[in-house]
Amino acid sequence: MKLDAFDRKILAALQRDGRLSNVQLAEEIGLSPSPCLRRVRMLEEAGVIRGYQAILDRDEVGLGMTIFVGIKVERHTDERAEAFRQAVTALPEVISAFLVSGESDFLLQVVVPDLRAYDRFVTGKLLKLPGVSDIRSNFAINTVKAPGPLPLGHLVGD
Repeated sequence: MKLDAFDRKILAALQRDGRLSNVQLAEEIGLSPSPCLRRVRMLEEAGVIRGYQAILDRDEVGLGMTIFVGIKVERHTDERAEAFRQAVTALPEVISAFLVSGESDFLLQVVVPDLRAYDRFVTGKLLKLPGVSDIRSNFAINTVKAPGPLPLGHLVGD
């Protein structure tokens, strides 16, 4: 999908504040409300905007421990990788998961309340996933930069 300057402004504004009303958004980007709403709907239908969500403070909801977990899958095959992918998406503690190159086959970002909860997660869930042969845990000490808006500077031109 080709994005023009108004589309980029809409995306940037909604990444900053997904609760903007259409009137506020239209005013901010310099369009009248009707064409602004049409563009937002078009971006949603095209899958550029995949949804809206509240960003919660992990500590305030009791999920103060973040762990990056490298997973090796034994005899990596497409079938085994797909079985692992399907199983890991069902785990609410896993907030992001990636197929990666390097020492691990998958990299998971896991949030739990504490070390005891992580131990239960590993022994009760992760080790039971199909094909898991090795788990490497890296515990986040402090969040230097939390996930934020996607950079849109590369979307140039009209």
